[in-house]
Amino acid sequence: MTKFFVFVLVLIGVFFAVRSLQNRGYFETPIQTLPSAGEQVILATPDPKVRNGKTPKVVAYKVVPFVTGLKIPWTIVFTSQNRMLVTEREGALRLVENGKLNPKPLITFGETSHSGEEGLLGMVLDPNYETNKLLYVVVAYGKASKTVEKVVRLRDLGDSIIEDKNILDDIPAAQFHDGGTLRFGPDGKLYVSTGDALNKDNAQSMNSLSGKILRINSDGSIPVDNPFPNSPVYTYGHRNPQGFDWYPLSHVMYETEHGPSTYDGPPGGDEVNVIEAGNNYGWPVVDHERHANGLIDPKILFTPAFAPASGMFYSGKVFPQFYGNFFFGGLVGEGIMRVVVEPSSPSKILSYGKLSDITVGRVRNIAQGPDGYLYFSTSNLDGRGKSHQGDDQIFRIVPQ
Repeated sequence: MTKFFVFVLVLIGVFFAVRSLQNRGYFETPIQTLPSAGEQVILATPDPKVRNGKTPKVVAYKVVPFVTGLKIPWTIVFTSQNRMLVTEREGALRLVENGKLNPKPLITFGETSHSGEEGLLGMVLDPNYETNKLLYVVVAYGKASKTVEKVVRLRDLGDSIIEDKNILDDIPAAQFHDGGTLRFGPDGKLYVSTGDALNKDNAQSMNSLSGKILRINSDGSIPVDNPFPNSPVYTYGHRNPQGFDWYPLSHVMYETEHGPSTYDGPPGGDEVNVIEAGNNYGWPVVDHERHANGLIDPKILFTPAFAPASGMFYSGKVFPQFYGNFFFGGLVGEGIMRVVVEPSSPSKILSYGKLSDITVGRVRNIAQGPDGYLYFSTSNLDGRGKSHQGDDQIFRIVPQ
């Protein structure tokens, strides 16, 4: 009997020790998904992977507030160590300097349409920003009784930002499914994600910019090596892609995408894809676990929906265990997903799971700061979430 009680006390001690480590960021909460057989499983949480013959050190993390008082922030970029720019969906581009939000926007796009999910969305710095001070944004606006998106090149003057040139216009947009993410690739080209804008058949049409990932030069012209002659289309068959990035020091591109929402298919089916030029990713011909010849299957499916709203690879030194991991925020999933890929073959996914103890509501953008910390924004004021004191906010993940 005495041995039994000792055994029970040991189990209790182990339980609380594990909980303590979880609270300090040593472990992650595993994510559930539905495989093709329909049986729900839990994927194992990954251990730190060996890189260059060494097991990376695990640095415990904590989540701390950084900025409050935003309204539906969409994209975060850093122009310097202490200067951050943030787009708000309703049309304001905000400045955060030394951790303080400037009450006056640097520029406001008064024509912005923002009745639903559309608005002032993606933003990216020019690869030569340090010398030319150029950056780019996606803006949805009304034009000739319809809603479209444009990619606008801006010039940063420090205490204000001015419009320089529209480099791409007339991208079909709608109240929902507008894509809207911008990133420069390792090839120096500008990539733009577009949603199907509630016309799902256009995702398969090469005559439409809807439901695509586009690839253009920084002046809006079409690169001569694009997969389709005289077309900005890089890939097609997308429903609503809102995040993408490249594995560090490679050309391996990952993308996140929202699946159907009942009215256009069975709910769930959110995707993580590996993107390659010229490929067809299936929407609306296939979704969920359906397959068809010539169409690319996702690497990960989420059912129930996680609503992936961003995507970035970590390449910093602060958290060695995160190097080369793909992160994205979840709106419905209300958290951050970490995807561990095989370093020697980055197109291969080893495992994935939610970061533990992030309970701030709907998470939109996630970005790596110049300090190597991870920064992420909430989207609790978008009409679909529960507001918290200080919302919307930007948090950062720092060492414990």
